[in-house]
Order: sequence, then structure tokens, then C-alpha cells
Amino acid sequence: MKTLYAHHPEDVKNYTTDKLREQFLMEKVFVQDSIELTYSHVDRIIYGGAMPVEKALTMEAGEELAAEYFLERREMGVINVGGDGKVTLDGKVYEINSRDGLYVGKGTKEIVFESNDSGNPAKFYINSCPAHHSYPTVKVGLDNAIARPLGADESMNKRTIYQFIHPDVLESCQLSMGMTMLEKGSGWNTMPCHTHERRMEVYFYFDMEEDTRVFHMMGQPQETRHILMANEQAVLSPSWSIHAGAGTNNYTFIWGMCGENIDFDDMQFVDMKDLR
Repeated sequence: MKTLYAHHPEDVKNYTTDKLREQFLMEKVFVQDSIELTYSHVDRIIYGGAMPVEKALTMEAGEELAAEYFLERREMGVINVGGDGKVTLDGKVYEINSRDGLYVGKGTKEIVFESNDSGNPAKFYINSCPAHHSYPTVKVGLDNAIARPLGADESMNKRTIYQFIHPDVLESCQLSMGMTMLEKGSGWNTMPCHTHERRMEVYFYFDMEEDTRVFHMMGQPQETRHILMANEQAVLSPSWSIHAGAGTNNYTFIWGMCGENIDFDDMQFVDMKDLR
């Protein structure tokens, strides 16, 4: 598990392209028959991916958590972006097909990821954060997530936000998670942009062709930077940073948030004229 420490915005102003990528970009989320995770000191989020191909993968706590098991003091969200698979939680099997999500509550001891077909393996994208209470495990698919259509063709940002882990769908301690799908001909997301004073966020970009790229915008509103993103990569966004993107083609991304509250609309909006 890679560890990232918190970043002061005044320090980040001096980062080179390579330094930005080292500190904020997770280039390899999915590795065959491996669980790849990043532990950030920004609100203690853990994010990454599990890609079982030839064998089942069991989630371990690791020395970073100093815990008996991974969810001893945590909750977790999972969204499958690959082929059909299953997640076994303390012996109970959940069929998690492509685009299905799963909220897993604190106290779940055994977590096992498997693919149904090694030729089309599941890719389980994971977000986890500290939890103070144990809420029930809930499976969520696109059909029972909250769908919020936004944008328009003329502004090149026609998209649908699917809220998987959200107070109107299920109970969680502080984790929010969902998926945004852009329509063909649209490339922009989250613009006009915003920051979250009380939450951080991680974006995971996927559904991209080999030569498609997303220019992910970050930094303070008056001190913006960008990170160039390829398919199936994740990027960290501290509370002081904007988080938006423009792609060379349409794409899909998963957003995950944790912090002080779970109010989805608690944002500090930035006027276009104030961006630098």
C-alpha cells in the first residue's frame, strides 16, 4: 500500500509535472491477481483496485492500519468496472456484475474478490475511509442508484451522475461514492468547478480508448494545475483543490468523497471569471 502525506497548497504551487504526478496520480489501479491500494493522509482515505484473474483475492489489513482486519475501523465502497464477478463477505456471496456497486459496513472481517470469467475479469474499484458505526452491507446497481442528468450538448458536458453511496440510497458514516457517465460528444466534467472545504475527493477515470486522454484540473482556483490522465487511473483531490476534467473523447469516472459531512451539495462554487 503506497502512502501519501498531506500537501499544503503553498507547497504544491512549486511542484513540477513529475512531482504532481508522483504525489496525486495513481497510475496503476488494476494489476492482474493483485490488490493495489493507496493510503492518503488526506481524511485517511484508501483507494485502489482489485483484479482477480486466475485466483481469488483476499483483502488484508496491512501494517499501515494496525488493525486485526481491514474493516475493523473502516467502511468501504466497491464498484465493478470490468467483467462480472462476486464479492464474499464473511461467507456471504454477493454477485457484483459490471457497473454494480457494494457498500460494506464496518466490522466485516473477511473480504474476498473473484471473477466469473478469467477471460473477462472483474475490476473492483475500491474506496475506504474511517467509520464510527457499523451500517448494513447494501448492493447498489445502476437501476437503483439515484440518476441526476446534467449539462447540455452546446456546453459539451451532457452527463448523468449516478449516486451509489448517498444518504438517499443507504446509510454510511462518511463515505459517498458514485459514477458519472458522459454522453458522446461531451468532454467536460464539473465545470464551472468547486472546492469542498469539509471533504476531499478522489476521481477514477475509465471507459477510455487507448489514445484518449483527460486533462484533469486541480489546484486552488486562482492557482490551477493539470494532470494528464489515461484509462483506469485515479487522482487525489484535497479539500482546497478544484477537480474537473476535459477529455479528448467521452469517458466515465467514479468519484468518492469523505470528510466532515455527507451532504453532496456542500460545495464552494467558483465563478469562471475567478479561475486562473
